[in-house]
Amino acid sequence: MRKIYFSLFTLLVPFLSMTAHNPIIQTHFTADPAPLVLGDTLFLYVGCDEKDAPLDSYLMREYRLYTTTDMVNWTDCGAILRTSAFKWSAGDASAAQCIGRGGKYYFYISSQNNTIPGSSIGVAVADSPYGPFRDALGHALVTNDMTTHARHSWDDLDPTVYIDDDGKAWLYWGNGVCYRARLNDDMISLAGEIEAIDARDTSSFVEGFTEAPWVYRRDGKYYMVYASRFPESIHYSMSDKIDGKWTAKGVVMPLQGGSNTNHPGIVDFKGHSYFFYHNDALPGGHSYCRSVCVEEFAYGDNGEIPSMHMTSDGIVDALGVLNPYIRVEAETMAWSEGVTTMEDEERGVYVADIHDGDYIKVMNVDFGSEGPASFSVTSSSRYQGGSLELHIDSIDGEMIGAVNIPYTGEWNIWKEVTSNVSKTTGVHDLFLVFKGKRPHQLFNLDCWKFEPIFS
Repeated sequence: MRKIYFSLFTLLVPFLSMTAHNPIIQTHFTADPAPLVLGDTLFLYVGCDEKDAPLDSYLMREYRLYTTTDMVNWTDCGAILRTSAFKWSAGDASAAQCIGRGGKYYFYISSQNNTIPGSSIGVAVADSPYGPFRDALGHALVTNDMTTHARHSWDDLDPTVYIDDDGKAWLYWGNGVCYRARLNDDMISLAGEIEAIDARDTSSFVEGFTEAPWVYRRDGKYYMVYASRFPESIHYSMSDKIDGKWTAKGVVMPLQGGSNTNHPGIVDFKGHSYFFYHNDALPGGHSYCRSVCVEEFAYGDNGEIPSMHMTSDGIVDALGVLNPYIRVEAETMAWSEGVTTMEDEERGVYVADIHDGDYIKVMNVDFGSEGPASFSVTSSSRYQGGSLELHIDSIDGEMIGAVNIPYTGEWNIWKEVTSNVSKTTGVHDLFLVFKGKRPHQLFNLDCWKFEPIFS
């Protein structure tokens, strides 16, 4: 029998979904968050837990990308890398991190090796943060025969990478041992020896180092945030040098929720500081079906990271508004119930598995002072189709319009349909509520757009 550990947080999320913003992705099980800020966009790279994982075992085959400009609406950009891209990989998409340098983007992954026993660190490269990523080497960057300080074979996990002000790039990783090494300027080879930091040194690590390091620099201080013990809590250490002695500090997130693991990622974005982590809070979630969440926090006077707790609220205040008068991908959402996302080469990512009563919530939609005249949506349906109701401010709030979505003949036959809407002005949360006959899947959605009264 699969062991599932419940917490009050896990049990409450389904009942709080009208106001909840955590977990931030509801269409897939996600884990190991790795945020990257580029301009006015936050890129969030995650691993994906397959919902049909074997008993008490991980099943992870791909990395997905989600983006946001406002920290509440997240756009699914699809699978940007699969473990099948690495001939040496045994197929497990363990934790990864992406970083840019010299106009290219380097994606460091961890996976079991099918040629050299044990876990390995690999690197993929792309010309865009959106991918597609490809294996940069044809072999692993770090293999288990290069790291001999642990008695077990899975110590080469969870890479984190940082480029210092002097241009030198550093790679940290490990499980049970914390490893570090400098990278060459090409970002795909090691510049020196691999150093092992004693995971049991409590002067460097609060309660010891287990895995999942996240290394960065802020206000002249270096931070390493990491998972400790098992089941895992999150702690942090600080240093004056990227390759110097680490000093243990405090607890970032105590053991909470039902997932045995946790994985940190911290960034500053548009003047705010955010802590990403994962838990088991989605319905059906457990240690092998996890969900990425985020909390905002403020550093202390001396740069201390405060202790935080898992919440269902997540980020309440958006950092901007959403323009409904340009094409909006249907897979852009602040919250959803019942739906998932799929993708193909022709259409890209779209929303699927839509049934009667499902919905998508989009936050902070700015209809302006004049308001919209009509609403258009691109959809497909193999069965009877259905209807899409537009409500504002709540799932049963004022209905400003509805679109009848027809049968199109097949799931890959798409049609744009349009309907008039009532005048709505100002900023509102928008709910796309789906209605139709049970038990069939109603339709798929690709994108939507409002037309203003004066276009």
